[in-house]
Amino acid sequence: MKVADHPPPSTRTAFDDTLDFLARRVQTRDFSFLPGSDLSGCLLLQRPDALADWQAFAASWDGMPLDTYMADGGRYRRRRYAVLSAAADSDTLKREPHQPHYQALEYNRLNGGIARHFEPVAPRILAGRTMSAVLGFGLGIFRRLFPRGHAHVEVHQFRIEANAEHAGRPTPEGAHRDGTDFVLVMMVRRVNIASGTTEIFDLNQNRLDSFTLTDPLDAALVNDRRVMHGVTPIEPIDPALPAYRDVLVATYRNQPE
Repeated sequence: MKVADHPPPSTRTAFDDTLDFLARRVQTRDFSFLPGSDLSGCLLLQRPDALADWQAFAASWDGMPLDTYMADGGRYRRRRYAVLSAAADSDTLKREPHQPHYQALEYNRLNGGIARHFEPVAPRILAGRTMSAVLGFGLGIFRRLFPRGHAHVEVHQFRIEANAEHAGRPTPEGAHRDGTDFVLVMMVRRVNIASGTTEIFDLNQNRLDSFTLTDPLDAALVNDRRVMHGVTPIEPIDPALPAYRDVLVATYRNQPE
């Protein structure tokens, strides 16, 4: 795996330098934790209004439908989904026709092997400043780690809920790969929960590291080819109040044009 060559000096920006640095960090360790303050600073380097619609972006996690495909019978996960793509010579992501989400059982032994149909991400959110900036940031790192061709991008809005009777399981399939090339996980909101710790494993499931996404924009960057990841169950701090974890997950895969 090779980080792509730098852009010509005359076209380089501080944003390019930051993406280069982060790509090299992921290349070295196969994953990286990025504090929200760092991600925010990086996005604002790209454009000053990158997070202008953050409140509407975060509020779009409210009212999502239940994921009814949970083979463990759980009713603790809500989600929406979208697919985008970018041509090999373009940094512009375009929305693809809505389609089902599919993972092979090799990658998701709990819910894989079937086409799962989820409600689409709202068009105004997908095209909004925050979503566009975050997905473009992920695309920039992906291009540096896997500089080959067409980018296939899948976007997931997840809400995991917990209550006094049941913990919420962000990754009920356990330590896993997503079956893609690169994964960006970004915290949107944590409400009244404990735990939800991200764990990174090598391909033999030896634990390499752990960290908890606690603040908005905290992110995990993962080379899905070389490491596995999982998240520990969440529990309510005050069982009498709503408790949930909202995250954005974007996966990037090279695909022939």
